[in-house]
Amino acid sequence: MKRVFPLALAIILLLCACGTDKKEDTAATTGTTVSAVSDEDMFTNRDQRTEYEAGVAIMLNGSSVSCQSSAVKVDGTTVTITDEGTYVLSGTLNDGRIVVDAEESDKPQLVLNGVTITSAASAALYVLEGDKVVVTLAEGTSNTLANGGKFVAVDDNDIDAAVFSKQDLTFNGSGSLTVTSPAGHGIVCKDDLVFAGGTYTVTAASHGVDANDSIRVASGAFTVEAGKDGFHAENNDDASLGFVYLSNGTFTVKAEGDGISAGAYLQIENGSFDIVAGGGSVNGSKKSSDGWGGRPGMPWMRSNATDTAEESSTSMKGLKAAGAVLINGGTFTVDAADDAVHADTSLTMNGGTLTIKTGDDGFHAEETLTVNAGAVTITESYEGLEALHIVINGGTVTLTADDDGLNAAGGNDSSGFTGGRDGMFGGSGGKGDGGGISSSSNGSIVIAGGTLSVTASGDGIDANGTLEITGGYTTVCGPTQGDTATLDYDKSAVITGGTFIGTGAARMAQSFSGSKQGVLALSVGNQAAGTELTVKTAAGKTLLTHTPSLPYAVVIVSSPDIQSGKNYTVQVGDQSGSFTAE
Repeated sequence: MKRVFPLALAIILLLCACGTDKKEDTAATTGTTVSAVSDEDMFTNRDQRTEYEAGVAIMLNGSSVSCQSSAVKVDGTTVTITDEGTYVLSGTLNDGRIVVDAEESDKPQLVLNGVTITSAASAALYVLEGDKVVVTLAEGTSNTLANGGKFVAVDDNDIDAAVFSKQDLTFNGSGSLTVTSPAGHGIVCKDDLVFAGGTYTVTAASHGVDANDSIRVASGAFTVEAGKDGFHAENNDDASLGFVYLSNGTFTVKAEGDGISAGAYLQIENGSFDIVAGGGSVNGSKKSSDGWGGRPGMPWMRSNATDTAEESSTSMKGLKAAGAVLINGGTFTVDAADDAVHADTSLTMNGGTLTIKTGDDGFHAEETLTVNAGAVTITESYEGLEALHIVINGGTVTLTADDDGLNAAGGNDSSGFTGGRDGMFGGSGGKGDGGGISSSSNGSIVIAGGTLSVTASGDGIDANGTLEITGGYTTVCGPTQGDTATLDYDKSAVITGGTFIGTGAARMAQSFSGSKQGVLALSVGNQAAGTELTVKTAAGKTLLTHTPSLPYAVVIVSSPDIQSGKNYTVQVGDQSGSFTAE
């Protein structure tokens, strides 16, 4: 060992588990995934047809209504449509409602041609019976449907929204609609709810847009402010229903609960999203950074809570599904008190651009989290990516975390206080003393491609199970405080391809347990943030240069250009030395 640094540059004494099967649990093959559907599956020609003939004219005159059709019953300011056909509404109702009570097979079309309807104690639009009702927003018109601040029962149905439908309901057209509900939900559909055009402003004390079977958006512009979830779909009787499918559109959501919540799966094909959930990351449950990597029993240990705080049952996530989340495209800005993107089963990203601030996890999946393409920037999080199995095949992920950057851990939002280093070492620091939580996690992290940049105040990569790197370009920057490490695993960490550059603390350091390419694992003393690291061949050719943004005492480097058994020059700041790759 050649000593050239005043601060004693030395090869790390690796804290690697011996005799482990390097292939065990390296592939994230478990997890419930969504079978992707398409626009053809989600939308009919009827949903997107906005043309209409003159139809039946319904004139709203403040405190009265005029209509000449026998298919329309008028009782004071209550208008009931009883047959299939096209109905063109215009004018104002100061306190009234539109009711659709047609035959089960009927598909009436309601054209809102500049209407303002307020119902003091019920829904302004109430769809009771019919196969499907299509509401078309006439081109160039502004329309309003509002509840006055309370709901009084008019039948056996629990009407609790300004727009309330028992049947399939479709909105289309190019006009605008404002929905106001100060005492309940904005739009509620007990069946399938479709949007195929239009501009919507929804303000509601409870959910902004709510459906039992599904919410499907082909296009449209939405501004939603909700006291609960912005968009909410849930079916308590059929687990396959209660899904959200978003093909395109513009979504500006400010919700006290979740931004977009699906009881089944959430699939996003494209669109533009600006979501603030639960007041944003500033309202997240802040964890102390006084003891990064704290072991069980320590006062700074993170609580094992699913939501932001144990005493709160309100979910405040940006995008959430009780099943799988599939993101194929779109542009997202998410600021959430809880997880920015959360799936109770699998989370898959095949494209899109996400910018995230969160009080908890950036991406969280209970089973498998896969990034195949796209760009993710997490500027603020407790943990960046968390799932039982994490797979990065492509794309660009740049993240900053108050605790672990990547955490493969079992359980609900367990965030790595079992397994890994915490499982290998007891509560008093000694292995086998009975003071710690023994690891039984089968978590895995696989990095096969893409560009991954991690800045973490806890562990950079925490695999409560196995870590396998086969490709890509990965940089990990961790601090020197507390019981943290660049790599933390409890079974094996194998690198067979790609480039890895890691810096961090020396106290609990681990390097790779196996590799098919050379690894330089060095202790470099205490280096200040911004101290440049360079690796050169013995002949002086520069292989890589990296400038960590946090202080560091350990360097772990591997790339296809580094061969085991060969010498390389490592320069840290103005000091350099020659070392043999393992």
